[in-house]
This record gives sequence, C-alpha cells and structure tokens, in this order.
Amino acid sequence: MKLTVRVIDIAAPGVLLHKADAWAIGVLEGDRVRVLHQGKSESVSAIVNITTTVLPQGTVGIYRKTNSRIGFHDGEPAEVQETERLASIDSIKKKMDGERLSKEEINAIVKDTVDENLSPVEMTAFVTASYIRGLDMNEVEALTRAMVDTGDQIKFTSHPIVDKHSIGGVPGNKISLIVVPIIAAAGLKIPKTSSRAITGAGGTADLMEVLAPVEFSSAEVKRITEKVGGAIVWGGSTNIAPADDRFIMVEYPFRIDATGQMLASVMAKKSAVGADLAVIDIPVGAGTKVPNVQDGRRLASQFMELGERLNIHVECALTYGESLVGHSIGPNLEVSEALAVLEGAKAPGSLIQKSLALSGIALEMAGKAARGQGYAVSEEILSSGKALAKLRQIIEIQGGRPDVKAAEILPGEHRFVVNAPLDGYVVGLNNRSLITVARSAGAPHDRGAGLIIHAKKGTKVRQGEPIMTIHADRSWRLQKAIEAGRQLMPVLVEGMLLDHVSPVHWV
Repeated sequence: MKLTVRVIDIAAPGVLLHKADAWAIGVLEGDRVRVLHQGKSESVSAIVNITTTVLPQGTVGIYRKTNSRIGFHDGEPAEVQETERLASIDSIKKKMDGERLSKEEINAIVKDTVDENLSPVEMTAFVTASYIRGLDMNEVEALTRAMVDTGDQIKFTSHPIVDKHSIGGVPGNKISLIVVPIIAAAGLKIPKTSSRAITGAGGTADLMEVLAPVEFSSAEVKRITEKVGGAIVWGGSTNIAPADDRFIMVEYPFRIDATGQMLASVMAKKSAVGADLAVIDIPVGAGTKVPNVQDGRRLASQFMELGERLNIHVECALTYGESLVGHSIGPNLEVSEALAVLEGAKAPGSLIQKSLALSGIALEMAGKAARGQGYAVSEEILSSGKALAKLRQIIEIQGGRPDVKAAEILPGEHRFVVNAPLDGYVVGLNNRSLITVARSAGAPHDRGAGLIIHAKKGTKVRQGEPIMTIHADRSWRLQKAIEAGRQLMPVLVEGMLLDHVSPVHWV
C-alpha cells in the first residue's frame, strides 16, 4: 500500500498508521510492517502503532529512530506491507514453555533485540521466561557470546588485560575508584566499563562522573587504557554488549536479576573488552542478592565455568555484604570517602580492606604478586601514593580536574541528623532501606544527596549521639527522605520501640 511519509520526532522505533490504513494492510496494534523506500531500494521493519486522530488516512508516521535507518523525508512516498512473523517470537514462546534454546535461536533473539525488531512486550516475555524457567550453562554461554558479537569489541596488542566486577546489592560499594588505579599503577591494563545506578544510590559510572566525563566510544576507551593503563567509563556509551542494556531496562520495573542473565551480562562485558583475567566480587548475607555462603560458592563456580568457556581466567571473592562499604552512600559522599583513602586516610577499614583484597587477588592472578602477597603489594601501592597518582592520570585523560581533593567534594547543603533514641548497640542496618532513603534524598541524580552512617552494626551508642546524617541538594527532597527514614527505620538500635499496638477501647 502506498502512503505518504511524515517523520515523527519520537526517539523510539516504530511507525504510526491510521486505523483504516492498518485494516487495509491487514495489521493490528503491535504487528509489524515493512516500509520500502523505493528511491533507495531499501526497506525497514517496524512495529505498528495505530491512531484515528494524530495522522490522516493515507499517511504513515515514521518515528525518528526507525527513520534513522532508512532516511525518509516528509512528503515522500513509501510502500507499506505486512511482514512475516519473526522466528525469534517462536523461540521466546519455546522458552516460556520451559524448553531449551539452541545457540542459533538465542543468536536470533539477541540480534533482533539489538536491531530493535522486538517490541518491549516481546523482550519482557524473553526476560521473564528466562527468569522463571532458567537458563542452563549452554544457553548462558550462547547468550554471552551473542551479546558480545552484536556490539563493539576492544582488541589490545599487549596482555594481560584485567577486569573486576561486583554483582551489587551492597550500598556504598565504591571500591572501583581504588581498585582500578591500584591495578593500573602495578603496570597492568584495566578498561573498567561500569553501570549507572538502576535501583541503587550510585553506580560506579555515577561516582566517576563526579570527577570526569564517563561517556566514551569503545575506540576511545582503548586509547585511554593504552595511554594511562586504566579507564572508568559508562558501558552504555560504548556500544559494548548493547543487548544487555535493553534487557536491564526490562528487568528494572520487576526488580529481577536472574542468575543466567546476570552471568551473561557480566561476562559479555569482560569478553568484549578483551579481558584475560577477571575478579568477581560476590557480596553475601542478609539483604544482598546472595543470602548465604553456600549460594555464593555455587554462583562463583558458575562464573568460573563460564569464564573457562570464554577463555577468561575468573576468580571470585565472597565478601561480607550485610553492611555498607565504608560510611557513605551517594555520589559526592562516596567519591570524597574514596579519594580520602587514596590521599592517605586510614579509615574506614571496610573500604580499605575490601579494596586491597580485591586488587590483591587481581595482582596475584596477573603475576604481579606471589600467591598470598597480593594484599601487601596492593597496600604498598596505595600507601606510596602511586594509586592516587594513577587515578589523577585517569581523571585528566577523561577530561576532569586531576588535582581535585577529597575535601573539595561537598555533600548536599540540606541535612538532617538522626540521633540514637537511647543507649545501646546498633543491631541492624537494612541495605535496601538505606538505599531507598538515599534515593528519596535525590541520589544518584543529585550528586550531593545521600547518607553518612556514623554507627555501623555492633557500634555502641549513647542516647542523642548521631547515628545517621541525610544530605540533599533540595529541601523538599530532604523532607521526603526524612519521611522515608521514619517509615523504614534503616538503622536499628538495641531496645528501640518499633511500633505500639493496642486494642481499640470503645467508650
């Protein structure tokens, strides 16, 4: 059917048809059509939206993102035809029924995801089916390789290339700002592609953006890494494993992180940057993604098996996850705390010890330290100032101010101090509640927003002493965070009254 083109400024794939034209072509909302550009002898497939008011009959609206692939101008003629059903949809249905998918079927699903041929509903069906039905290791390997093959890849001429990753679940886990410069200062290459926060109060990319830009192409990441030994960038700007970013956005509303999807997500990015060695941090404990050591060891074995299949040497660290790392949550607060450690601060112990342990494992794997000596070698690199000097090089080459000091990175000006209601010990810190309060204060979008935890689990406190300070860049955000804190009570002191329940007395 010949229709007149109108380009619609919507940053999403798809086309818009008048209801009468859709019926004439034989398609419904959510079906697909093929749009042919006769002048270029090219075509593009797109998902259909239907209207009775936005467009007149005889017109096809082509969304800007779809039009970027074919290049129509307003008023040009287009041939619009019903197109065949994607084979990927049958494969997704197969996974929904609990069957295993072949390498070819997974490749097709991932390619259609990257090419934006699958609708949000279809991608959601795949992610949900993978979550409920699970993926075996052959499927995980196929998914990992497909995500690598459909994006950019970095090839280095010198080796080894080192990488690290934390599976998340613990607030304040700012260790990459210390681990990356320690590893690079040891003479190794570590191109760290990181995520922004989805459900947390600050991803590594959000933290690094306080210090320098983080959006670079894969070619620029290679140049930066070869020049100074390390980079800390946002993976979403590199086109490395782009399917993963689309799957993550589907997972976000449901707060799910299926094991198979997580394994593929982490290892695809390691493979795509050319990593030979990878250290995986698996926080364990109540309130984390991994509730106990047994589950942590099981997940570690899966990471190591997948690494072996991809020719990446993987070692895992099971770390304590029932309390935040350090004392701060939120971009400016976390960056200031990490910079202070690089500048020579001797606390907080949890941040220093975890950073040295993870970087020490990497140095031992790469042959820069003997087995059992990695922690000490990392400690020497940190205490000597070499790690700070390396981070300054990374900040400078990424376009930031290399001489920035920890004391110059300030928290939000609006603050509220939560004091201990009575004498006792801090008996509980709820990770999820802490993150919720920090996000209510504005983190990670508001860089000054977040929390400082003055008393961690096991600390003895006196009545009236501060146990937590909430910071915000905006006063209304602070009020919202205070209310969230009152409802969730993320820090519990022994003997605190949680609620008062009494019978109703009728007069």
